[in-house]
Amino acid sequence: MRVQEGVYWYREKGPFDANTYVIEDELTLMIDPGLRDYLKLRLEEMERDNMSMERVDIVMITHLHPDHYDAVAVLKENYDLRVALHTSQLAYLEPMIEEAARFFGMPARSRLAFCADMEIKDVLRLGDRHELQVIHTPGHSPDSICLYSPGGKFLVSGDLVFEHGVGRTDLPFGNEEELIRSIHRISLLETELLLTGHGSIIKGRAGIASNYEFIRSFYGYGDNLRQT
Repeated sequence: MRVQEGVYWYREKGPFDANTYVIEDELTLMIDPGLRDYLKLRLEEMERDNMSMERVDIVMITHLHPDHYDAVAVLKENYDLRVALHTSQLAYLEPMIEEAARFFGMPARSRLAFCADMEIKDVLRLGDRHELQVIHTPGHSPDSICLYSPGGKFLVSGDLVFEHGVGRTDLPFGNEEELIRSIHRISLLETELLLTGHGSIIKGRAGIASNYEFIRSFYGYGDNLRQT
């Protein structure tokens, strides 16, 4: 489903899947392809938007949990695309894949599926419309990233924040203090479209600001956020 010019959202298909986003420019980027079990359904949805995998140049993931990365290996095997990993994901690649897969009760997929064709640090330029800031936001996972478009004013938040929710920190290598600092950091961005890792997306600056306020109050992060 198109949610902004050149930005598409494909909703998670089950309780252990993730939202997928496609950003189209001179280069086309897919973020978080989700579980391979739902890949056929996702590709069919893309086709209805006249968006085929043959047009995708790069695949990225917001963090190394299997509900977000599981389909990467299948895509890499079947399409001419590049896998881009953030510097922090390269650092945590092996332990995260092993521990996260064990925690979720899923078999660890081949490490070779995640050998990066590209290493991303701070910025990914897709074309004239979209130069994405790649922001390291640990807490839910030590390798978590968000992607922010200053031009489009949208933020792909992964599992950092959701509508009325935040990412769990009881998973392997999770850290609540880091999560709070990361939430504070992204809450300062001028965002009009919040593209979350699960659940519904949030549109409009007022609704996004209200969501951050809910998170601060409901989860008791208010005082901690003001101190960071």
